[in-house]
Amino acid sequence: MAREIKYRSGYKYQLAEDYTVRISIKPAADIDTTFVKLSSGGTLTILGGYAWDGPSGPVIDTSRNMRASLVHDALYQLIRNRKLTRKAHKNPADRLFQKICVEDGVPRPIALAYYHGLRLGGNPAVDPKNAREVHTAP
Repeated sequence: MAREIKYRSGYKYQLAEDYTVRISIKPAADIDTTFVKLSSGGTLTILGGYAWDGPSGPVIDTSRNMRASLVHDALYQLIRNRKLTRKAHKNPADRLFQKICVEDGVPRPIALAYYHGLRLGGNPAVDPKNAREVHTAP
């Protein structure tokens, strides 16, 4: 029996149950990872247990942007892991964040500001070099 554990840090939230939503991003083939699945028809399923860090930057975490941050973080993870491409999918993921924020009650001008923040500052989050490091303990 192994005595050590392997883990990743930096997460604030964990999805309590599966979440499925239809989105406009439709990959050429189905994507099936441990916690995120995206069908070629645009059905995104994020499995219970998925961990994410909520909205980034100066954005305060609220119930109005939590769903958008979940979907956006899952899509950025797919880009970072080269399941989707930065060139074709980053902007649609950023626009989807904006759209879901508006659906969930964020005023349109604020959601637009969030979008511009993602466009300007989101590139490091989709860079494969910035995948979360695996730590070992003890």
